Order: sequence, then structure tokens, then C-alpha cells
Amino acid sequence: MSTFHARSSIADVLAQDDARAAVERIAPEVLESPLATDGISFPLARVLPVILEESDPRVGKLLAAVTAIEDRTPIPAEPAPIEPRHDYEGVDVARGSASIIVPADAALRRRTEIVLSGPSHGNPFVDVDLHATFCLGEERITVGGFYDGDGRYVVRFLPPAAGEWTVETSSTARSLDGITATLPVAASDERGPVVVSGLHDFAYADGTRYVPLGTTAYAWTLQDEELQEQTLQALADGPFTKLRMGLFPKHFVYNANEPERFPFPRHGDGWDTTRFDLDYFRHFETRIDQLAALGIEADLILFHPYDRWGFASLGAAADDRYVSYVVRRLSAFANVWWSLANEYDLLLTKTTEDWDRIAQVVRENDFVGHPLSIHNWIDIWDYSSEWATHCSIQRGDSLHGNVREWRRRWGKPVLVDELGYEGDLEHGWGFLTGEEEVRRVWEVALAGGYATHGETFWAPGDVVFWAKGGRLRGDSPARLAFLREIIADSPTGTLAPLRSDFDTMVGGVDGQYVLTYFGAGQPHARTVTVPPGRSARIDVIDTWNMTIDALEGSHTGVVRVDLPARPYMAIRVTVVD
Repeated sequence: MSTFHARSSIADVLAQDDARAAVERIAPEVLESPLATDGISFPLARVLPVILEESDPRVGKLLAAVTAIEDRTPIPAEPAPIEPRHDYEGVDVARGSASIIVPADAALRRRTEIVLSGPSHGNPFVDVDLHATFCLGEERITVGGFYDGDGRYVVRFLPPAAGEWTVETSSTARSLDGITATLPVAASDERGPVVVSGLHDFAYADGTRYVPLGTTAYAWTLQDEELQEQTLQALADGPFTKLRMGLFPKHFVYNANEPERFPFPRHGDGWDTTRFDLDYFRHFETRIDQLAALGIEADLILFHPYDRWGFASLGAAADDRYVSYVVRRLSAFANVWWSLANEYDLLLTKTTEDWDRIAQVVRENDFVGHPLSIHNWIDIWDYSSEWATHCSIQRGDSLHGNVREWRRRWGKPVLVDELGYEGDLEHGWGFLTGEEEVRRVWEVALAGGYATHGETFWAPGDVVFWAKGGRLRGDSPARLAFLREIIADSPTGTLAPLRSDFDTMVGGVDGQYVLTYFGAGQPHARTVTVPPGRSARIDVIDTWNMTIDALEGSHTGVVRVDLPARPYMAIRVTVVD
């Protein structure tokens, strides 16, 4: 007999009469909590202390009672993987007989497509496997192709070097197998994809420094066209260089609308997960290209728990097929990042081993090696995982100390991708003031991390930027643009944590560029020290009012700096000799 357990969904518990009766008998207020009634798969042991308070003795009593009850939740049969067919075309089909189009305008670090015209019978999405191997000198790169409908097969390539590349295909379809061609690649000034630089920072492939200043619009590409265009305009006017966004629609507060497009075509009351909706993907790709034109990286979330359509529990075979197809289609887009999940610990049908497997599917199909991570609700992932390029963390408190510790622990870039939202919703995570949002981002930055902004002001039609995009209404974006300029003024274009006193946060470039930030404190003065034998320029920065007041002259030794005794001030010491 299988019983309910700590990670059982509270929705499943309440859907079963005997388990629901136990909850009603011991703690009836649980039945009224939005955490138990909105259909999201919150884990039992995690959500009860939130609903009842951790010290409530009924938490333990209720867990003991429920975990003794048989779990009779129906478990759908999981389809087996579908293997490509080696007999898809008969021996009467000549090997390598399909036509091929190779572009003449390929350029360094610019997406290019090789298109083959081939067979369309059966289900080419699963029946046919296609790869192309690109060679230049000793460099050899194998890229997975994908089916794009109407007998059209595509291999997308992002050339990492200029020169005369050779191409050879391999496929389970005879007509697509063994085709050879040459691909001339010209030089270009494209920056290319973002990669990790050193231990804790990022750069484009051409070496240009990249500083992620992100924002969030989970389901913006699934709204009406007018709202999507409004979102693009808001992003064009804003300071952001990264956008967290999902492929699947989202079902949560303020997210009740039914999208026009889905990754899979409908099949009866469900989805045909053996095929893909090409209109959906072509539209999605257009939006990624538009983000690229704005200098914005698309941080693509592959899975999330906020789901009424069944996408959160497709089964391993369908998950892997979906991930493989998505990565093959999109990995040649230079501005793509991968996030395995938003709040992975709420996807209760997936284990740690499942996430490791899915990460491997991404890596096997991503010939570029884009940034890859996973994001938590409560239980922070162990980012010592070999596949994780950086940390993507949800946390709203003690940010300065935690980011410093995470940098030390994992030796990877730390992104606090969810730290709370500036807005006016009724939920604690969505009613931060602009001042608090900006303060948290400064905390992360001075600890050597990178923060992602979010905005949750309500507008008619439940248009909330964090989910649907639209217009940015908050006070924080302008202040974050100001912070971005402060970071860019650093000699390295980045900030690292420096020795801090107990009452301040200090970051910058040791011995060259030092920022001392007082957060919500309001001192009337502070002393700072210029490195021995050096002279420096000293500025008083009002991080909220976005002003910089320089102290007159050049300074040495210990310097007393007068301050206006108001919050959100900083002192900057820039060594000038």
C-alpha cells in the first residue's frame, strides 16, 4: 500500500474523502486557505506550516494522520519513448536524394539555417531523426535537426568561427542521410551567446562584458498581440538585459485566460505530445528575435507547476521529446538561456534524478552550451551539479550575506531571479514598494550577484506585468537603470563583494572602486579610507533620487563624508592615480 507522504500534493490529499476528513477534523482552516484551494500542487509538509504557523502542534498531528492514509490518487500510465524508425523509407529510396538549401550569407555568431526537403508521411516529428556535422579544420560540431512541417527539415547553426565549413547529414530517413555541402561563413561583429566568464560573471562570446539585469513576464507571448507589442515597447524603454519567460501557459492568480497557441496540437480532451504546433513555435521565435534586437537575453523556463492543462505531468518520454525539440529549434538563437523549471520543488511528479536527466537532454541537444540552471520555491537546488552553469535562486531576505555565501559555496555566478515584486497586489510577494525592490537589488549587486526585477501592479483585465507583460508602472526600473550605470563605471564592469562592516554593504573592485551602501539606514556621516599611497575621487550617491554629488578635490587617507541622513545613500571611492 502506498500512503500519502511529505511531498504529496495537498490538492491530492483534499481530493480524497478520507484524507480530507482528517484535515477537516484536525485543522479545518486549512480547507479555506488559498494555498490549498487554488489547485496548485503545493507539497503537504511544506505548505502546512505556512497555513497553520510552524509552531502549531497540529502540523505534526495532521502530517501523522494523513501519511497513514492510503494514497488512491490515479496514476496515469506513462507512455514508452518512441524510437525513430530506421525503416521509415524503403531501400528503393536513394540515400542522400533529398534536396538541400545552404545559405550563401552565413556569418560568424549569426544564426543560419540549412533546409532539406524530404518525406512527410507518418509522423516525421518522431519517426525521423536528423543530425548535421559541421567541420572546420580540427573543429567538429554535431547539431540536431528538427521537422518544421510540409516535408521541411531544418538544421540551425550558430557558427563559432569564420571560414569554409563542410557539412554532412546523418538521418534515419535514407533520403536525408549522407548529404554533403559546404557552408562559407564570413566574419562579423556579432557578440554571440552569453557564457560564464571567470567564476562569477558573464560575457558574450566575443569577450564583451555582459551584466544580467533581468525582469519577469512569464506568459507574455501567450497574450493578445496588442499586449505583446506593449510589452516589447516597455522593454525597449527599460534598462533590462534579461527576461524570464515560459513556454507553457500559466494558471495562477491573475492568470485565467486561455491562450490561442500551445506547444502541442490538441488531441481530443488532451494533447498530442508526439507532434508540435508550428504556428506556436514560429510566433515564439519571432518574439525571441525581437528581444535580441533590444539586447535582451531570453531566459526560457521549460517547466513550471502553475498548470491546469497537464503540461506539468506529461511523463518522462513526453518531457524528453518536448525538451529535445525545443532545444534543437532554439539553441542557434544567440540570446537564449535555459531554466529547467520555475519553482522545481513544486513539480511533485519529478525527482532530482528526473531533473538531472532533463538537464542531460538539454546538454545533448544544445551544441552552443547556453547558460543553464534551475529555480526553486523553497528548497534551493545544489548547484554543484555539473550541468548547472549558474545559480538561479528565489529568496527575499538576508540577501547580501546569502549571496556572498552562495558564491563561496558553488563558485558560480549567483542570480537571485526572484526576490519579490514591486506592486500593489494583496499577496506579500507582490506588494513591495519601489524603495524596497531597489534596496534588495542593491544588496545582491554589492554581494557580487545579479538580481531579477519583477512588477505586480494590477490593471484592468488582470494585466500584471510579472505574468502577462504590458506597461511598466513602477518606480524601480529607472533606479535600476541608474544602478546599471554605476556598475558599468567599475573598472571591470562588474562588482565583487568586499570586506564590509556589520552595518554596511560594500562591493566593487578591491583597491580601485569601492561602493559603501547603507540601505534603509540614514547616517549623517561616515568615514571611508583611501588605499595607502593612493588618491581618490569620492562621490555621495542617492540611489533613490539618482543623484551623484562629488566631494571637492582629490582625497587620501581617512576621509569623513557628510551624508543627508536619509535612506538609500551610498558612498563611492574611485582611485584616480
